[in-house]
Amino acid sequence: MPIRLAALIVLALNVASQADDHMRSRADKHAPAALMGDHIHDPGEWMVEYKYMNMYMDGNRAGSHRLSDAESVAFGASSDPVTNRGASPTAMTHEMHMLHLMRGITEDITLYTMIMMPSITMDHIRGPMNPAGPGTSFTTHNSGFGDLTIGALLRLYTDVDDDVIFNLGASLPTGDIFRTTSEPTGGAVEQPLPYPMRLGSGTFNARPGITWKHYYQFGSFGTQFQTNLPVGRNYRDYSIGDEFRLNAWYSHLITHNLSTSVRLENLWLTNYDGEDPQSTDALISTNVESFRGGYSLNLGLGIAALVSGHLLNVEFVPTLYQDLDGIQLETDWSIAASWSKSF
Repeated sequence: MPIRLAALIVLALNVASQADDHMRSRADKHAPAALMGDHIHDPGEWMVEYKYMNMYMDGNRAGSHRLSDAESVAFGASSDPVTNRGASPTAMTHEMHMLHLMRGITEDITLYTMIMMPSITMDHIRGPMNPAGPGTSFTTHNSGFGDLTIGALLRLYTDVDDDVIFNLGASLPTGDIFRTTSEPTGGAVEQPLPYPMRLGSGTFNARPGITWKHYYQFGSFGTQFQTNLPVGRNYRDYSIGDEFRLNAWYSHLITHNLSTSVRLENLWLTNYDGEDPQSTDALISTNVESFRGGYSLNLGLGIAALVSGHLLNVEFVPTLYQDLDGIQLETDWSIAASWSKSF
């Protein structure tokens, strides 16, 4: 009798293990494309991923109210502090190329690193104090290496259809935060690029997060809380704001190798601390440290496909609602796409 009981226990464990492997090998095994830090790998397993993200911003918003370009320049004359006397931003495209490497160390620990290369382009209209002529337009651009992300994913709990994963992440200040240009004044004055156009934070940032995923036979559900918290100020005497992201998503299997997803994201940003002494508030609103915070509600619509062991993941993310501090460029939409392969 004891032998038969032991055999039944072994059989049950094997069935559970096969079900576990099956559900975690489907097209929905990763979170939607814009998210990271949601899965671990077997001991000795590597994963390489290329991820591309593009965020598009068009037009300004004060609080939850959209402003025209002329209203944005006029708004700055009565804001506190006074701003946009030199120029007002009108649109921005923020592209990010990322190379992501992961390696399983134990059954419950995976290490990762991510190299980031941002490319930022911002359009402007010149303000009333600009020597190059009010009402004329110009464009600035910046690109290069961003901050390096490193960390460990720790699986706190697992069963046949659940995973709870803690992200012990951090970023290193490898991105350049001080470049100058004379483009805003038509070559008359050299000045630093404003905060949104800088390639990194300039600080060591703690990036803790936690993810819970639950697998069904027909799909999966997940929720994730992720943060980005600067430690101290950088050498320009400021720190970026704290970032808090709360996501929930559902992925539905069409076949074992194809899934679709819908995601809802809450994003909270706090204002910057300190100030760069050369970033004059009156020149442009993107220099104002108290105009960097706010709340956004975003919708993610995605599709993922497994093709011969390669995972292709794409997500389109329109912004549903924004309430921004001061005056800022509003985010209209973003898109994320990735290719990954485990071996």
